[in-house]
Amino acid sequence: MTILEWLKNLARGRSTATRPHLEDARATLTPEDDDDVDPFNPFPEPIEIEITDVIDLHTISPRDVKRVVTEYLQLAYEAEFRSVRLIHGKGIGVQRELVRKILERTSFVVGWADAPPEAGGLGATIAHFKARSDH
Repeated sequence: MTILEWLKNLARGRSTATRPHLEDARATLTPEDDDDVDPFNPFPEPIEIEITDVIDLHTISPRDVKRVVTEYLQLAYEAEFRSVRLIHGKGIGVQRELVRKILERTSFVVGWADAPPEAGGLGATIAHFKARSDH
């Protein structure tokens, strides 16, 4: 039996005699749920985080950075922030350049600069937004 088969059996409620707390979970499952369950995904539903004026990209997978930064900038602008700090790390500058290319193509960004030393220096970029005119 593979680990995946074992997890699916567990989700279906087999071997719950030694785990009575699983009875409630089994009662809510339907046969259609088995195909939708990814036992290796700890967050099957999207997670919403509060939008602040700072985002740390260290925890974002490199393949997702472009999408995350683009969406973050839009949401921060809609939240009426005038500037935001994007923490991308110092490294060799690949992430910094990607962030700045996104900023360059974002219509409501009026400028950006390295963060001051106490706010990350070369490891972070401060982006400034246009004032919102739809008030």
